Amino acid sequence: MTVLAANRLAIGYGDKTVASGLSLACAAGTVTCLIGPNGVGKTTLFKTLLGLLPPLGGNVTVGDAGLATLSRQDIARRIAYVPQAHTTEFAYTVIDLVVMGRTAYLGAFGGPRPIDYDKAMAALGTLGIADLAAREITRISGGQRQLAFIARALAQESRIIFMDEPTASLDLGNRVRVLRTVRALAREGLAIVLSTHEPEHAFEIADHVAVLGHGNRFVTGEVKAVLTAEALSGLYGVPLRVERTPSGRHVVGPA
Repeated sequence: MTVLAANRLAIGYGDKTVASGLSLACAAGTVTCLIGPNGVGKTTLFKTLLGLLPPLGGNVTVGDAGLATLSRQDIARRIAYVPQAHTTEFAYTVIDLVVMGRTAYLGAFGGPRPIDYDKAMAALGTLGIADLAAREITRISGGQRQLAFIARALAQESRIIFMDEPTASLDLGNRVRVLRTVRALAREGLAIVLSTHEPEHAFEIADHVAVLGHGNRFVTGEVKAVLTAEALSGLYGVPLRVERTPSGRHVVGPA
């Protein structure tokens, strides 16, 4: 079932069009990877799909509703956002960070309720980090911090989660943990849209890929059909090859 769709979308800022004619459909229980080189408009597309930027043409639908017709609170109840794992100057506890995901369910001046803390603890438990609840977010590892941001998205109880390069700056072990978590969430029926600079991530966890390239080039489809060596070489401007290891994994490297 399609839960989010972009139809002939034109994206940009003011009167500057970055890309146009973009169509994309995301279904429940799937992972869609958005990839492409720097400067082609991936961030602009992300912001438009999240409702943070108005489309310059076309439209975005979430379920049976047009994104433009929804309030910010309604959007937050349908779509969650996970930023890159970054440090913060504020020493929130992990549980307080995750409870922030409940904001869409509170009144204008309402504080967190017991049920909001229960939902937050359940989200932390789902990710196996409930023991971090009382720790300060500034005093845990980058991988743990990223899982905490994912827990915040789960506490939001949205059925669609956008993730902006969720493994950026993480070491190998934490990258593996985060990618496994993403795949597990899709198995639970969530729709995940994930941007990444690593084509291997798409081969590893994605059901579909959306490739935004220079010259308004936009291609969507199944990962193996879209991410060929020829296509990747053209996308990044260097000769690349795609190899399959004896274990069945796909690796992208110089030709």
